[in-house]
Amino acid sequence: MSLEPASDDASFRRYYRWQVNGRNVIVMDAPPPEEDCLPFVRVAGYLEAMQLNAPRVLEADLEQGFLVMTDMGDRPYLDVLRSEPEAVDGLYRDAIDALLLMQARGVVYQSTLPDYDAGLLEFELSLFVDWLCDRLLGLEWSDDDAASWADTCTLLVRNALDQPQRFVHRDYHSRNLMQMPANNPGLLDFQDAVEGPLTYDVVSLLRDCYVDWPAERIDAWLDAFYAGLDDDTRQGVDARLFRRYFDLMGAQRHLKAAGIFARLKLRDGKDGYLADIPRTLGYVRDLAPRYEELGCLSELIGSRVLPALEALE
Repeated sequence: MSLEPASDDASFRRYYRWQVNGRNVIVMDAPPPEEDCLPFVRVAGYLEAMQLNAPRVLEADLEQGFLVMTDMGDRPYLDVLRSEPEAVDGLYRDAIDALLLMQARGVVYQSTLPDYDAGLLEFELSLFVDWLCDRLLGLEWSDDDAASWADTCTLLVRNALDQPQRFVHRDYHSRNLMQMPANNPGLLDFQDAVEGPLTYDVVSLLRDCYVDWPAERIDAWLDAFYAGLDDDTRQGVDARLFRRYFDLMGAQRHLKAAGIFARLKLRDGKDGYLADIPRTLGYVRDLAPRYEELGCLSELIGSRVLPALEALE
C-alpha cells in the first residue's frame, strides 16, 4: 500500500493517489471549515447520472473532509495539448460534446444548484480590483476610474443574467479535463457548479487561462458548440447575440481569474499563477475593437495593469 501526491490545486484541497491491492484510488483531503465536501459528492452524483465521465465517490467522511474516489489517471488536457498537437482538435471536439451533454441532461438538476446571481458575479469582479490592482500592484484609482469600473461591472453582470441559464461546471478548462481512453474527457473540480449563463463553460474552455489558440480556431470550435445547441435555444439566441454573450462573459471570467491569481500569490504563497495573468487579461484587452463599451477597461489593462505587472518581475 502506498500514498503519494496526485495533483496540485488552487484551493485548500489536497489529492493523493492511494494504491492498495493493486488498485489506484484518489483520496481527497478537504479540511473543514475551509472546504465542504458535500457539494462535490452531490455534483459527482449528478454527472454520473448524466453518463458523463467524472470520479465516483467510493467512501466519504464529510465531517473530517475526506473522500475516496475513482482515479481519473494522470493525463490532464493541458499536458496533452502541449505535447501532442495532432490530438488538439479531437480533444476539443470531445470536450464540446461533453459540455453540450452536460447542459442538455443537466436541466433536471440545475435548479438544485446555487444561483450564479448578481451578488456572486459582482463579488468575483471585485477580486480584480481588490487583489490585483490594489493589493498586488498598488494602483491608484480616480473618481473617473471608479465610475468607469462601475459601468463595466453593470454591463458584464447584466450580460450574464440575460443569458439562458444552464448547468454550469464553472471551471471547465484544460487543467480540469482529463484525457480518457473511453467517454472522454474526464471531468474534475466541479464542486462549485451553479445554475448560470449559457456561455460560461464554453468561454472557460476556448479562452483558457493556461493555453491560447488562434482566433480562427476558437471561432470554429465556438461555431460547433453553437450548432450543437437545441433548436429552441438557437431560436431565442441568434449567432450574433450568442457571440456577444460569449465575449462579454469571457471578460467577466478573466477579470475574476486575474484577481484570483493575485490572491493565490498574496494569501496562499502560490506564485506560479502570476505568469498566466498576461494571457488572461490579454483576452479582455483584445475585445476593445469589437466593443466600444470596453474601451476604458482595455486602456486600464494595457496601459497600467500589464506594465505594472511586468515591473514586478
